[in-house]
Amino acid sequence: MNTEKKRYIHYLTAAITAILLVVLDQITKYLAVIHLKDQPPYVILQNIFQLEYLENRGAAFGLFQDKRIFFYLSVILISVIVVWFYSRVPMDRKYMPLRICAVLLIAGAYGNFIDRIRLNYVIDFFYFKLIDFPIFNVADIYVTVSSFLIILLIFFYYKEDDLERILHR
Repeated sequence: MNTEKKRYIHYLTAAITAILLVVLDQITKYLAVIHLKDQPPYVILQNIFQLEYLENRGAAFGLFQDKRIFFYLSVILISVIVVWFYSRVPMDRKYMPLRICAVLLIAGAYGNFIDRIRLNYVIDFFYFKLIDFPIFNVADIYVTVSSFLIILLIFFYYKEDDLERILHR
């Protein structure tokens, strides 16, 4: 298979995967509305973890409350950076983890973006009560996991030459 066809298949697979991940996020939020809204929290582990409906008009820890323009611009900026980055990542198997992280990052950004456009808030419902962690959702998991993995990959997996190959392509 030639390089252009291989790249096209990777891009198509990435786009379809991102769409499916956004759909999964939106389904979980729909279920949260149906089963958790206007209900007491659903305790899974007493004083540790529960499902609790929250309409979040800001970011984690209540930052940027009602700053919709900020969030819209953030999604545009994230999209541009991720698409640029993805287009530069070699199609070698070695770089697959970075491509997966890019897909997760974009899916998380758009999962919450859809809520902000449609509802003017993000639906959150996972709550770690033990540590009083901010209530979050599936899209937040995509963003957090991918960001954490990118940091680990850059510091512990890829060598300087690998990163140079991406940046100076």
